[in-house]
Amino acid sequence: MSRLLRAGAIMAAGTMVSRLTGFLRTAVLAAAIGTATLGDAYNVAYTIPYILFDLLIGGVLSSVVVPMIVRRQKSDPDGGRAYEQRLLTIATIALIAVSALAVVLAGPLIQLYTSELSEKELRTATVLAQMILPQIAFFGLGALAGAILNTRDRFGAPMWAPVLNNIVVIGVGVTYLNITDGQSNIDNVTSGQLALLGLGTTAGIVAQSIVLVVSLRRAGFSFRPRLGLREAGLGEMARLGGWSLAYVAITQAGFVVTTKLSTGAGALAFDEGVPYGAGLTAYNIAYQLFQLPYGIIAVSVITATLPNMSRFVHDGRLADASEAFMSGVRLVCSAIVPASLLLMVLGPSLTVLVFAHGVNTVADAVYIGNVLQVYALAMVPFTLFQMLLRVFYSFADTRTPVMFAAMNVAINAGLSLVAFYTLPPGFVVMGLGAAFTVTYTVAAAVAWRMASRRVGGLSVRVVAAALSRMFTAALPAVLVALAVLWGVDRAFGLTPLSSAVVLAAGGGLGGMTYLVIAHRLRIPEVNSIVGMVAGRVGR
Repeated sequence: MSRLLRAGAIMAAGTMVSRLTGFLRTAVLAAAIGTATLGDAYNVAYTIPYILFDLLIGGVLSSVVVPMIVRRQKSDPDGGRAYEQRLLTIATIALIAVSALAVVLAGPLIQLYTSELSEKELRTATVLAQMILPQIAFFGLGALAGAILNTRDRFGAPMWAPVLNNIVVIGVGVTYLNITDGQSNIDNVTSGQLALLGLGTTAGIVAQSIVLVVSLRRAGFSFRPRLGLREAGLGEMARLGGWSLAYVAITQAGFVVTTKLSTGAGALAFDEGVPYGAGLTAYNIAYQLFQLPYGIIAVSVITATLPNMSRFVHDGRLADASEAFMSGVRLVCSAIVPASLLLMVLGPSLTVLVFAHGVNTVADAVYIGNVLQVYALAMVPFTLFQMLLRVFYSFADTRTPVMFAAMNVAINAGLSLVAFYTLPPGFVVMGLGAAFTVTYTVAAAVAWRMASRRVGGLSVRVVAAALSRMFTAALPAVLVALAVLWGVDRAFGLTPLSSAVVLAAGGGLGGMTYLVIAHRLRIPEVNSIVGMVAGRVGR
């Protein structure tokens, strides 16, 4: 537990700064380009490189590459160095080729992920995509460097490097806001303004990847191009990675549905005169905020846990692998539970404070907050599901997660289509959030049962008891936050200033209430976190 806490703390610090600067980046861009048509065009173009990266290497990194590198470090006479060099060489060549092809196919890719957009919106999104898609190569190179660093227990750089990316794009957003004087009409955007947005976004990823490559060299990795395909283990990687690619392909098929429905809903809402952005941009921002606690808390622990679980499984120590997983779950949930409940209460206050600026109105920000409230319901089951996948990955089992992906996409796509065709356009994105919640609740329950069989037992009773104590401690915190929200709203209404008061008082008092009650209930994970923080502050 202490080793996991130390590793988690290092990553959590970097991830927190990364996520918070990413949060500021999103707020600046939203203020500059809005949450309506121009914002949707940018977000579609911005999202596609991440989709292609996931299809090519992202899923394989977490499920196949890290366990394979760990095994080569244990078995190869050179500690796996030649294997890592071959892997980096082949990946770099492939990523450059894919980036070039993606730029050529930018137009068809945009049409694949959108619906109901005007000709001007499609042209704008395509031009932005052509300038943003080259970042696939840099993103992939940096991610692979980060994976190699993780196998050396160097967790800091991969968590801190995105901060530089965010700073660069924040500068781009501020510059755009200044030169356009707060005008976000897509019909008036110039080619120079699009170049600032597109090339500036790519520059951020370039800076991030350079930091990771430099950090890898400082960790003792010396790169030497190697093209020995036979020694690269590509056959094994293809066999295992094929299922990972199938997993990512299935989930991205589901993402196509979600993106088409959200862009379509936004266009229909705009045509009907809905007085707030209700499309893809609102969906993306709410999802990013939903991911903030998960990214700061859970990703750090998951990243530290997977190499350990892989080693335990490799050595046949299934009881130790089970205990590592259970410790990670309890540690993560001790922070995720109160975060999810407080977001359900304070979501609109958070989004009004951050996004009711520039070209965005209070109504735009409130809608994002309403979507966030729906998403908050999914935080615990989503986190559990993501952690459960690592149980299968530690066994080098990439086939079982494909089954989960197919199940999730079927449930989520079906419920999302129901929401699109039954709800008014202004409420469709909230319906998509509800579909997401139901999907991951079912997925977590099924995955737990199967993972328990694989690892030799995961005690539902132990986790349920721990979660019940955490929810018991969190509910009074929610009541405190609700009381502050009700009082401030009645006195001052909903403004960015009143929202700041609600977040400071309601969030602060609510968080303190949770910590005090959790300590009284002797929740060991909370006490461990508080003790570690107190010890560091006292130094």
